[in-house]
Amino acid sequence: MGALLGKKLGMTSIFSDDGESVPCTVIEAGPCPVVMLRTKDNDGYDAVQIGFGEIEDRKVNQPTKGHFKKSNTTHTRYLKEFKNIKAETGEVLTVEQFQSGDMLKISSNSKGRGFQGVVKRHHFRGVGMTTHGQSDRVRAPGSIGGSSYPSRVFPGMRMAGRMGGKRTSIRNIEVLQVLPEQNLILVKGSIPGAPNSIIEIVKL
Repeated sequence: MGALLGKKLGMTSIFSDDGESVPCTVIEAGPCPVVMLRTKDNDGYDAVQIGFGEIEDRKVNQPTKGHFKKSNTTHTRYLKEFKNIKAETGEVLTVEQFQSGDMLKISSNSKGRGFQGVVKRHHFRGVGMTTHGQSDRVRAPGSIGGSSYPSRVFPGMRMAGRMGGKRTSIRNIEVLQVLPEQNLILVKGSIPGAPNSIIEIVKL
């Protein structure tokens, strides 16, 4: 099993061997240095900590510099731990561990939609027509609870509220192409997150 940190660049399309246009997402993945190894003896669990996105030395504080100095790796802006991965401290992980046809699990923060109503957030159809003087009820949620009984709104009631901006994972994303020279991966279809958002890639 392999893993990488990357950045979503955007979407495009490529042509398959039979001439079909396939939509795909372009991901800049790695290189990711292995900064630290978590062990069950010292930390209670086994994991590999990798970094992504080089950062200038002047932007790193002293404790963080000492953390990177132990592994003799370059300073990175992002750090993330992955389990079930075999690697050595100081090793640099690249896109070469993936190939066309591999299936991936990709995690990222979804696009934030702000405060949204029930029609967009929960796919309600609205109360109905604008007859009998109801000119502003087309996208309204309707009744949300009883009057005398139960005299309250039950927890979990689908209502308007903040939408998106949450950690989202999607599995079985197929790798279409790997471009090691540019540190790029082209995967089939769309993935969570806005362009330039940081994503986690795990090989299934």
